[in-house]
Amino acid sequence: MTRVISAVVLLAIVGGVLLMAPWEATLALAALIAALAGVEVASLSRAVGAPVPVFVVAVSAVAVCAAVPIGMNHGDGLVVVLLALVIVGGAVTLAGGPPAPARLTAAAIVFMAPLYVGLPLGAVAWIDLWFGPRPVVFVIAVIAISDSAQYFVGRALGRRKLAASVSPAKTVEGALGGLVAAAVTGAVLGPRWGLAGSPLVGVGLGIGLALLGILGDLFESLLKRSADVKDSSALIPGHGGVLDRVDAYLFAIPAYVLFLRYSG
Repeated sequence: MTRVISAVVLLAIVGGVLLMAPWEATLALAALIAALAGVEVASLSRAVGAPVPVFVVAVSAVAVCAAVPIGMNHGDGLVVVLLALVIVGGAVTLAGGPPAPARLTAAAIVFMAPLYVGLPLGAVAWIDLWFGPRPVVFVIAVIAISDSAQYFVGRALGRRKLAASVSPAKTVEGALGGLVAAAVTGAVLGPRWGLAGSPLVGVGLGIGLALLGILGDLFESLLKRSADVKDSSALIPGHGGVLDRVDAYLFAIPAYVLFLRYSG
């Protein structure tokens, strides 16, 4: 019940912002999520003995997130932020202590975390700004329906492990069920919402997003297992952390942006 209540609350917040507020509100929500997810990535680094300043990571993630829609509309804004990140990340790593193997891991996290969470989440605000809320709802629906199908099909029919060392609960059968669900969702919603010229294109879009979502999920599972933790945090009751909820989108959104921008 806790998991269901949390899901309903999250859906209400995201849906309300997307459908009832201007794109700046979407950017503000995306920036908040980026900050929280960045903190969780930093916490994973700390769990393996490579502490990084969570405040710096959070602020950097917010800056990258905000720079995506602003920079894509006004030339070099994103480039400026990324250049600043190089300087800040290097300075913070130098101030962290003497040379040690953990310093290398910490440096990687300081640079990686803001890009990993900030770029895709900032792209969500850019999509809302240029294309409106419907394309954002579409990708959320495809990934959410695919995730649910993976879970239920995997529980009912799952036999073969998809990536046992990374995510023991994921099965090949569950993944196939998620891809079928994503294909159906893309075929139905894609042409109807003007995101695909035909149901066939919608099928391809749905499957592509779901595949990348699975990769994103497995990547985050790899990070957690490397840090020997079950969830990225306990922030969301019944669901784990923010990163646990957005991991699939972090890989699907970049490809989706390219599709929207260059599909014509």
